[in-house]
Amino acid sequence: MIQQGQTLPSATLGQLTTDGMVNHQTDELFANKKVVLFAVPGAFTPTCSASHLPGFIVLADQIKAKGVDIIACVSVNDAFVMKAWGEAQNACEIMMLADGDASFTKALGLEMDTATFGGIRSKRYAMIIENGVVKQLNVEAPKQFEVSSAEAILASL
Repeated sequence: MIQQGQTLPSATLGQLTTDGMVNHQTDELFANKKVVLFAVPGAFTPTCSASHLPGFIVLADQIKAKGVDIIACVSVNDAFVMKAWGEAQNACEIMMLADGDASFTKALGLEMDTATFGGIRSKRYAMIIENGVVKQLNVEAPKQFEVSSAEAILASL
């Protein structure tokens, strides 16, 4: 598993925008920026939709006021699902990123096999990244939602 102080692995994350599909290279996306990246096991799922994403939507202005350039949500879903979920949640300030093949999640060592829930998914986590380096990493214990919340990240900033 990636640790604090390590550089994020190179990977491609998809984003469906009004201009079409954009494939972001993590090396470029996180370069020279302060980023809050949080991951959810799946779009449109109960805790993710009721608490995790909404917390970052509500606190986006306060998080960005701490010098954060990008708040991004990543999930092992396709870019179409991530866009639809972002629109359904009014996540205008959140970059909704798709890790469709779980390559980024696996490179981080933060994957879990959920079997009938969709196979390989991401563990629930949040991290603070500065210029591609992990400065803070909060990984949730299974079936928990405490350390990766928007409130917890805001307190860490």
